[in-house]
Amino acid sequence: MTTRRGRPRQFDRGEALRAAVEVFWARGYEATSVNDLATAMGVGVPSLYAAFGSKRALFEEVVAEYTRLYRSFMQAAIDEEPTLTAGVRRLLHEAAAACTRPGLPRGCLVISAATNTTSPEAEELLRGLRLAGLQALEALIGQAVEAGELPAGTDPRGLAHFVTGTLQGMAHQARDGADREALEAVADLAMRAWPAR
Repeated sequence: MTTRRGRPRQFDRGEALRAAVEVFWARGYEATSVNDLATAMGVGVPSLYAAFGSKRALFEEVVAEYTRLYRSFMQAAIDEEPTLTAGVRRLLHEAAAACTRPGLPRGCLVISAATNTTSPEAEELLRGLRLAGLQALEALIGQAVEAGELPAGTDPRGLAHFVTGTLQGMAHQARDGADREALEAVADLAMRAWPAR
């Protein structure tokens, strides 16, 4: 009698990747082990390495997936509103909702996953995303000043740092338990500091 060898367990790569997003989001890069990931993803460690290569390579895919699923509102807020002022207001309020989504880790993976990491690659990846957002916003503020939407004396660099600092602070406060209402109040207060024509 011939004994058939069992086939390797198949898994849905996209579903496994989304599970990894939540683990890294909740625990950060450093505190997440490969065993933690394999358990959450429902695969064996060898299968994880075969599918994703390494923890660092998986993390890169996780960040891309997180950005696609949970950060796309940021660009949409800016692109879909008629003015930069309206876009930033929407961005801050939608961030309050995004940082406190029911059933998901609180805060923002791009901010929290870098905490206490000793991986230069992971830190560089996340810093690069944050700096790209800062620079893009600075450029948009500069354009709004030139177009007359914002006062001529507006400092694009300083204002971009103010907005991104507010977003990062909201994410940290959400991790500490701040609810959506509290973060909405932060958004409202931040817009009071936004320069008016």
